[in-house]
Amino acid sequence: MRDGFRVFDCDTHFHPSVESLIPYFDRDLKAREAELAQFTKTRKYGRAGQVLTEPELRNYYSFPKDKGEGWGGREPRHLGEAGPRKGEVRPFQTFMGERRPAVGTEDFDIPMRIAEMDEEGIDMQLLVTTPMGGHQETSVELGLLQAHHRFVDDVCSQYPGRLTAMININSRLSVEDNVTEIKTWGAKPWAVALKAELPLDYPLDHPDLLPIWAAAEEQGLCIAHHSFSAGYPGYRDMWDNPFIGRTASHPWAAMRAIASFMGAGLMDRFPGLHFAILESGFGWLPFWMKRMEDQVVYMGYVDEHLKHTMTEYMTDGRFYAAVVLHEGPDMVRMVNELMGDQVLMFSSDYPHSESRFPGSADVVVGWEGLSKEAKQKLFWDNAARCFNIP
Repeated sequence: MRDGFRVFDCDTHFHPSVESLIPYFDRDLKAREAELAQFTKTRKYGRAGQVLTEPELRNYYSFPKDKGEGWGGREPRHLGEAGPRKGEVRPFQTFMGERRPAVGTEDFDIPMRIAEMDEEGIDMQLLVTTPMGGHQETSVELGLLQAHHRFVDDVCSQYPGRLTAMININSRLSVEDNVTEIKTWGAKPWAVALKAELPLDYPLDHPDLLPIWAAAEEQGLCIAHHSFSAGYPGYRDMWDNPFIGRTASHPWAAMRAIASFMGAGLMDRFPGLHFAILESGFGWLPFWMKRMEDQVVYMGYVDEHLKHTMTEYMTDGRFYAAVVLHEGPDMVRMVNELMGDQVLMFSSDYPHSESRFPGSADVVVGWEGLSKEAKQKLFWDNAARCFNIP
């Protein structure tokens, strides 16, 4: 707890390495371990910019793929300059907290992760898990996804009531394989969300995905959108500038996800589903809600049998959004006034550079102009409803 508030952190990151996953490989994948080793790359920096040395170094698979799907993989250009600086190495983002989290908390050192939760006053975390993928063979993709879920299950099951996580889908696998993964893990206490991460040009509202949303509803999983730096919309017109890319693309990706999911009538078809956006900002929500409301009538091209307005979909208790701390209490009050205080949830981005570790929860405790009731909803109540936490 922090200052008398129970705290649910709905945006923390977990990146299993090859070393963590190998013990969870099935027999077929174990037989190909030496073959897959040619694709390993050693990560020399932690997710908060820590310089890693032995024994902290870990490996991750990097399979051949098309380049250019995101500004993060392109040569960066400084604003006001004609092109990238020759030979420049892109620096790691500035860490925004007081000190960097311990190395390993994003992968292998789970006891230290729990200790740092205790230090910050975090009662429960949602792990935004990142499985490795991109192999050309779907059998390898499936094996890696299954190993990932087995590892996540083992980690979270050791700390019931402290760690929850997402089930991941892989668009290169069949819908049936993805549904099987959802049904395999959906009843686990830690499984509270389904990460809706799709490749470039794959619409979130595509009808082929209907069985996946149906399985998520059956298992009581929230559909969670989380923007990332590769492949999300907008990268083609970001002019190779990381400042523009990181600032604009995360919100736009979430805007597109909301419009796609709700405009397709999926909240009508699956009334038991909750939909959440993470790490994408939140002050733009009232604007986007009102703009969609008008464009449904003005432009159309949405489901012709929508049962509710965009405002109703976003304020009826099924839509949620994680705050980003830099937007502050004024934005929270505005969203609460225009959309209700049932939407926003606390998040820190731990252990990434954007977190304010070890003071992320303290930042919100210190926000002025918010009632104790509003802070309790922000810290715990809204997330508990969103993710069906008892």
